[in-house]
Amino acid sequence: GLVLGVYSSEKEGSAARLTNAGDAFDRLVSGKLRELLSLSGPSLKKGKTRIFHGLHQDFPSVVVVGLGKQNAGVNDQENWNEDKENIRAAVAAGCRQIQDLEIPCVEVDPCGDAQAAAEGAVLGLHEYNELKQKKKPVVTPQLHGSDESEAWQKGVIYAEGQNLARYLMEAPANYITPIKFAEHIEQKLRSFSNVKVNIRPESWIATQQMGAFLSVAKGSVEPPIFLEIHYSGGGNTNDSPLVFVGKGVTFDSGGISLKPSSGMDAMRADMGGAATICSAIVTAAALNLPLNIIGLAPLCENMPSGKATKPGDVVRAKNGKTIQVDNTDAEGRLLLADALCYAHNFNARAIVNAATLTGAMDVALGSAATGVFTNSSWLWTHLYEASISTGDRVWRMPLFEHYTKQVTDCPLADLSNIGKYSRAGGACTAAAFLKEFVTASHWAHLDIAGVMSNKDEVPYLRKGMAGRPTRTLVEFMARLSQDSPN
Repeated sequence: GLVLGVYSSEKEGSAARLTNAGDAFDRLVSGKLRELLSLSGPSLKKGKTRIFHGLHQDFPSVVVVGLGKQNAGVNDQENWNEDKENIRAAVAAGCRQIQDLEIPCVEVDPCGDAQAAAEGAVLGLHEYNELKQKKKPVVTPQLHGSDESEAWQKGVIYAEGQNLARYLMEAPANYITPIKFAEHIEQKLRSFSNVKVNIRPESWIATQQMGAFLSVAKGSVEPPIFLEIHYSGGGNTNDSPLVFVGKGVTFDSGGISLKPSSGMDAMRADMGGAATICSAIVTAAALNLPLNIIGLAPLCENMPSGKATKPGDVVRAKNGKTIQVDNTDAEGRLLLADALCYAHNFNARAIVNAATLTGAMDVALGSAATGVFTNSSWLWTHLYEASISTGDRVWRMPLFEHYTKQVTDCPLADLSNIGKYSRAGGACTAAAFLKEFVTASHWAHLDIAGVMSNKDEVPYLRKGMAGRPTRTLVEFMARLSQDSPN
């Protein structure tokens, strides 16, 4: 199969404006492609497809996809590069048409941006069907022509990174337990000589005095794991690393503060923070980024049992601060608190944590963007610029003292794990809680609860767990490897 792009016509009824690859193919078939396009109806709208059979013996099926306006560029209102997004969506739609025809291989027009085209193809074809007997046919996308093979390969690596996060998040919680998650990531990194993976057991967590983390884990029969990854890609191994921290709750029942049963199955993806940061590091290793990176993922289940933490219990975090656990379903911030304390051991260049932390984040932004709370304008600028390129957007949220007061005004301990006004500004009070465990001058907290899954909002992702914002984290690292903080 072959996927080719066509731009929106400036005037209704004017001839189709094909891409360079489309033009070349049209010449190969003596103008028949343009002829068929004009006969088959009005010009193709953005993201729409038309399929033609029998045009060329090498390509029995050709899908033409609408790319929208040519050279649309960065849309300041939408905060993304419209050309790249249009290419991703169009190529994904074309590749899925080829898949529906059960054709095993598809060549893809680079459409002027081979990286975006590769991302659209590889992300668009991905589906979690490991446990089904009937599976969709496997389709292998490859670049049509050879001019942009390096950019194409880069796009494939970016997309495979996000697909790894999607795989981990989508898999059932009895398949991805804390230890199985850690082992899966270890296996992915095994071939890289400059990566070291430590899978720390419960006894190690206890010696680190991570009382907040252990208070979440103790309700489950699955033992907690602290996954620690060291990627030494920088020229000097002593250079300050970028430290990522990811919330790794492989199933979140809410604990004693039990969640409603409706939709609880989706809480298998409550380790989305750990999935995205670990997948981003796997991708950084595959790209051989010249950067030192450390990944930290506290992994456990949050379950109700006779051993589980009870509402009103007080626990002690690694830095000595006491926490009144007023709601056991606000557990992500507890294990992140200890992991953030531990992250300060590494003289970090910057600390970035990611977590499916609050339903309030979903209420605030929906699935449009990841909420970012940060004390560093330098860090924010890099994340924001990276997200414009990837189309997987971020939006800055406030870290006001106003919210800190709501978690420090606590009757029994130094902090409460929920704000005293409960629902008001829930994502902001959660971020304020985390800030109590951070002294680094470059820190960002990404609340990814709203972007955890995809219904139909991102056209090049199928329905299911989204693996967002893995590509933005990778692009952020790529840009960071060329810059230094002020």
